[in-house]
Amino acid sequence: MRRSAYARRESSSTASFSRPADGRVDYIYPIAGGTKPADLPIERPARFELSVNGRVARDLGITLTPTILACAEEVIE
Repeated sequence: MRRSAYARRESSSTASFSRPADGRVDYIYPIAGGTKPADLPIERPARFELSVNGRVARDLGITLTPTILACAEEVIE
């Protein structure tokens, strides 16, 4: 099973699990310019949000537990 993470909440409403997380320009340009990725600072999100797409989960045969549904900020049907 392929898992996906999205940088923006609106990206989670799509039914595609194959799209990768959005790249950050402030990381791409320095790397393209020759900076080593190890030399770039690590940024951590201040807050995590969980969005669940119930239709896609059902199509994939994944059972969403009540605990997961209770933790989700958004459940897309």
